[in-house]
Amino acid sequence: MNMTIKSFAPATVLASALALSLATAQAQTTTTAPLLATVEHTLATGPEGTRYGLLVTTLDGEVLLSIAPDQRFIPASNTKMFTTAIAYAELPLLQQTAKGTGVRLETGTGGAIDVILHGRGDAVLSSADDCKTDCLQTLADAVAAKTRHVRNIVGDDSWFPDERWSPGMSWNNIQSRYGTGISALTLDDNELVVRLAPGAPGAAPAVQTSGYYSIENHVTTVAGKEDKVSADRMPNSRVLRLTGTIGAEAAPMTLRYGIDDPAHYAAWRMGELLRARGVKVDGDIAARHRPLTAADDPKTRDGAPAAWPAEPAMLAELPAPSLAENMIRINKESQNLHTELMLRRVSRASGSGSIADGQAVMRKVMGEAGLPATGYFFADGSGMSSYNRISPRGAVGLLSWISRQPWAMAWRETLPIAGRDGTLQNRFKGTILEGKLFAKTGSLNASRALSGYLTTRSGKTLIFSVLANDIPDERDSQATAAVDRALVAIAEAL
Repeated sequence: MNMTIKSFAPATVLASALALSLATAQAQTTTTAPLLATVEHTLATGPEGTRYGLLVTTLDGEVLLSIAPDQRFIPASNTKMFTTAIAYAELPLLQQTAKGTGVRLETGTGGAIDVILHGRGDAVLSSADDCKTDCLQTLADAVAAKTRHVRNIVGDDSWFPDERWSPGMSWNNIQSRYGTGISALTLDDNELVVRLAPGAPGAAPAVQTSGYYSIENHVTTVAGKEDKVSADRMPNSRVLRLTGTIGAEAAPMTLRYGIDDPAHYAAWRMGELLRARGVKVDGDIAARHRPLTAADDPKTRDGAPAAWPAEPAMLAELPAPSLAENMIRINKESQNLHTELMLRRVSRASGSGSIADGQAVMRKVMGEAGLPATGYFFADGSGMSSYNRISPRGAVGLLSWISRQPWAMAWRETLPIAGRDGTLQNRFKGTILEGKLFAKTGSLNASRALSGYLTTRSGKTLIFSVLANDIPDERDSQATAAVDRALVAIAEAL
């Protein structure tokens, strides 16, 4: 993606910016001016060089406090607010088109039977031993009841085009669970679990894993309780190299890593489950993808997206999971994979399932919400892309619009609660905002974000967005602490 920065602006744009600045200045009355000075001083206690943006308004839109409200910032996981908002706006259509994972048998040459596993964007499909609902085991049981001998097992994720990573995501995140591949055929959060148990000092720790990756264990057990384990894996490789140390007195570690081809992993896991059920598997494990083409982008295709061809009949399929329940996990836990799948499901409901079609829905809904085009830009759905930008005014505009929607309370309940749960569980404890701030966090590459709703000492509900970028020297926790102190000061004063 090429980004061009112009060094000039038309006179009309400058005039509009000046008018907006004057209106903001007038809105910050003499009543809030001392508080603004306090907030600015508090933020200045954070790391030197950090760039902050802040906007606080009433539910009716009255501006109470602002700092650089129209500057654009990397939002990190504040992006998830926008993705889940458009999902709620499109929820009736999403529920109408939602389908669960399916499996069918395909007869090939010589009468050999292939197993085809069809993904439809289900984010919570599981093969865990204690799985109770939405289980791959259910589909394996259906195959085992039909045949005792199969050839190939194919994971088909062509429900979405093959876009496993979004533009602007750092390549080094690919090996981590936070940057795992995105696929319409998702299983076990597309994560490989590795467990390490320390041995005697000088010995290698014991390794337990599924067998899908080959593990090169170069970790050494040392005296003490500390662990410093690092992992390295080249993209599209299934060899994971572990290095570092683990303390002999340390508790066993559970580590999670990304999977580059989730459809292949799901097919591999299906093979394991079939063998456990006495089914002979003597063919290959394969994946079937749909390449991304110009037809998947509304800017390059000619007209509306092509109609979907009818799928073959399934031997068995799982019920479609609840999208609303999944959005609670997305915002509370800041779950990247599930958010990316939600964006693609939004796209698939009316387009091709591509990121570009998801962005088109974003522009449509944000236009209906009255957000200026300069208030946001997204290259993904989760916030892992460093290309993403929002302004404090854009974030507050979104939150204000949401508060007027019939699904506003359901969406608000997906947000973390200060000092209580989710990614805010350990923030604002013992302050006036514990249990009274509902907001989405964000954390990425020297960037921190927090946007949502808070209740002040006087009982007012306010909308706020605080964005911090360019945090130096990995001092992110100091910037976060400064933001939290500033919000507490606002809540105490208003």
